[in-house]
Amino acid sequence: MEGWNTSTTVTEFILIGFPTLYRYGTFLFICLLLVYVLTIAGNVIVFILIRMDKRLHTPMYFFISILSFLEIWYTAVTIPKMLTNLLAERKSIHFNGCLVQTYFFHSLGASECYLLTTMAYDRYLAICHPLRYPSIMTSKMTIKLVAACFTLGFLCPITEVILISRLPFCGSNEIQHIFCDFPPLLSLACTDTSVNVLADFVINSFIILVTFTFIIISYVKIILAILKIRTSVGRIKAFSTCVAHLTVVLLFFTCIVFMYVRLTKSYSLYYDRVLAVIYSVLTPILNPFIYSLRNKEIRLAFKRSMKKVGLLYT
Repeated sequence: MEGWNTSTTVTEFILIGFPTLYRYGTFLFICLLLVYVLTIAGNVIVFILIRMDKRLHTPMYFFISILSFLEIWYTAVTIPKMLTNLLAERKSIHFNGCLVQTYFFHSLGASECYLLTTMAYDRYLAICHPLRYPSIMTSKMTIKLVAACFTLGFLCPITEVILISRLPFCGSNEIQHIFCDFPPLLSLACTDTSVNVLADFVINSFIILVTFTFIIISYVKIILAILKIRTSVGRIKAFSTCVAHLTVVLLFFTCIVFMYVRLTKSYSLYYDRVLAVIYSVLTPILNPFIYSLRNKEIRLAFKRSMKKVGLLYT
């Protein structure tokens, strides 16, 4: 990270957030802290349940546990700093710290895109090719797929971070956002950023649109296969395994498509901050509840765990 800001006169940024809500800082701190605790607790519970219960040692639940693991770190990149800023008078972040936060936020976000795509592929194989599924989706294959998701995810933002680290920031250091991100940083650069905007558009389009298209194609095939199932019980069971995943996909991708796939550095400040709250705060807390409330096996695993520790009696 050394030497990234040698061409700038700005050594730190001020995160503006929602200035009209500053008077409610303490109340918002309590609300966000509660959301963060519930997010961490919910994802940790889902992760531990799946890892400890042998009945859930299947590819589908393995991917769900990895998604929960990813969400823990995804929220840790932004929310703790957001909590600090709600109470601090000076809502600052160092230049290099801003770049690090941006890198990890996008790395984990890209990894989630690839992981959700892998989960769609897993459901496609399980429903459309049930006889071939066990031989294709082996334990080694699931580990390789997860490793590929994280490897690609952490490689994707490197070019964007390097390009933005070379920009001169010699004017305002106020970031009109709730955390460090590429669009608000580009708006502060005192030089032409067309190369950065184009690079962001190409990389984000590849990550978001390609993965989202692959997911939609997979689920179109899944739905067509489900409709061919003769019994209504069979159709309902097949649909139930996909609804949770589709809900997460639509929540996550709808926001990031509008946020990052655009060929301009100008944007609606309030609009982007609202979207950022949805995909960085609300989506991670919804994931464990969506999966646990809609998934019978996870609910049963939770009950079995409660019985083992004596917190639930039959």
